[in-house]
Amino acid sequence: MKSWSWVLLIIGTIFIKWASWYPGWVEQNYSLGIYPVIASTQRFLFGWLPVSLGDLFYGFLILVILYKTFILFRTLFRKQFTRQYFITGLQQILFFILFVYVLFNLFWGLNYNRKGIARQLGLEVKQYTIQDLDTLTSVIQERVNYYAGMVTEAQRDSFDRKKTLFHSAVAAYKQAALQFPFLTYRNPSIKPSLFSYLGNYLGFQGYYNPFSGEAQVNTTVPRFLEPYVTAHEMAHQLGYAKENEANFVGFLACRSYDNPAFRYSAYYDMYNYALTEVYLRDTARAAAFQRNVHPQVKKDQREFRDFYRKYKNPIEPVIMWGYGQFLKANNQPAGKRSYNEVVTWLMAYYKKYGTAAL
Repeated sequence: MKSWSWVLLIIGTIFIKWASWYPGWVEQNYSLGIYPVIASTQRFLFGWLPVSLGDLFYGFLILVILYKTFILFRTLFRKQFTRQYFITGLQQILFFILFVYVLFNLFWGLNYNRKGIARQLGLEVKQYTIQDLDTLTSVIQERVNYYAGMVTEAQRDSFDRKKTLFHSAVAAYKQAALQFPFLTYRNPSIKPSLFSYLGNYLGFQGYYNPFSGEAQVNTTVPRFLEPYVTAHEMAHQLGYAKENEANFVGFLACRSYDNPAFRYSAYYDMYNYALTEVYLRDTARAAAFQRNVHPQVKKDQREFRDFYRKYKNPIEPVIMWGYGQFLKANNQPAGKRSYNEVVTWLMAYYKKYGTAAL
């Protein structure tokens, strides 16, 4: 490999590390400057494709890795493994890792180090009391109970057509942008994941591909989850990399949209996040909340549990552990628990704007 390639990658790595120390600089120059241009261009170039280019890329990459692994074992079997072969192989692996790291951060990953929506909304995100949590959970339960009684099976059935689901999600962000201009979303690029069924075994509902700018949704999960999952992945497209922020932005989008199915989907997730936090502090209080929840919510909770029990396997916990380590390495010290931290954002939001804003 040419030495200038290594020099560029090393300089890129140093720059990314330096930038991560200055969230204000990242927010102003990258998240609100360069990144929107990158993301919008990606969505413009690849959004029209009927299939996920990013998934095809991942599939190709997996095949290449399997082929390289096969070559390695064949070399070992034939006793052709030499010191030079090892050095060359190690250089190629290190180059590939550095290349992916730099590209990932330049295309999207630097957003992990931005100031984010707390700065944009002027929210004071801090620790909360059990009384605060009780208030929040009560309000969210009231909302989820209300919309549980409004959503019809016909509305849920409409999401079987994924174009309807994705067009509605774009409409949700269009409504949200009227109140929050920084949530303006252009050049849609939302697609069903080609690995949806595999995702059920690995434990994911959706993901964002930073190399193609596409939002992938696992469209095999229960339908009541799909609107909020879609809004969450679109939040990643807008540069909200941290899972707690993407959860909160997805909530704002769904809540802004005058569609019972979208609002129910968001409140359903927020209720379960809040209920989990209550349970960790007071199991009796959590049980009391559950006694007062709408029968449809209980039915959906059972369907959710049955769905994931169906796909439970010994590999999924390992994958989730690795994903948790990835989140910790990217400025989310709580790992997988980062998703639950949306409760802190909801708390800060209602304390500034009142419970009516929830």
